[in-house]
Amino acid sequence: MIVTITIVRYKPLLIPFAVLAMALHRIPLQFYKKCTFWKLMGCGRNGTFDLNPDWQQWALLAVWNSKEDFENCTFIQKWWDTFTYEKWTVFAEPIVSHGKWDNKEPFGRPTTNKPVNGPVGVLTRATIRLSKLKGFWSNVKPVGDLMGSSSGYITSVGIGEAPFFRQATFSIWEDMESMKAFAYGSKEHAEVIKKTRQEDWYSEELFARFRIISSTGTLNGVNPLINQPLTTTN
Repeated sequence: MIVTITIVRYKPLLIPFAVLAMALHRIPLQFYKKCTFWKLMGCGRNGTFDLNPDWQQWALLAVWNSKEDFENCTFIQKWWDTFTYEKWTVFAEPIVSHGKWDNKEPFGRPTTNKPVNGPVGVLTRATIRLSKLKGFWSNVKPVGDLMGSSSGYITSVGIGEAPFFRQATFSIWEDMESMKAFAYGSKEHAEVIKKTRQEDWYSEELFARFRIISSTGTLNGVNPLINQPLTTTN
């Protein structure tokens, strides 16, 4: 199993093609049997859950049988080559996954005791109860600011299927230790996690960790993983 997260960027004049892609790309993904799970999503502006969408930046998260299956999804690849001016793809292997996404377990139930050397990715996604939106959004910014300034943080993207209530963040860390230091050692983060349980913010949620295998392309002009100890190409 290979998981890809691709972030693409369109020029302002081509934003209508970005919106159109959210409908058209469903067709090849639906019928391409070697893609076992996919989500077409918009992006926030600040690298985490965000109320302000970036209409130029869009995302595809997908699960494939192999890296070659991703590369052979030619309609989408050609669309990106034609209409976008920047593309960044992360290839990853799930190592831990809990919860569901649209009542599915897209990454199975992997568990590994093997040490992970080098960068790790973390995906957190949730469907927020409409009655809990105010409480959720009032707690997002402090945690996002803290994550961005944490030791070992590399980059993150805020992605979502629908504004306000179907949200996800994918973050990348230099190693497992730095990721755990933020997740479990931060008082602010711990308080928010506690609130999610006490106030029952989510109707569905998923948390997954990944071993980063490789990355291609650029995000905001650079490959965030170019200096990390893994195989990267531009």
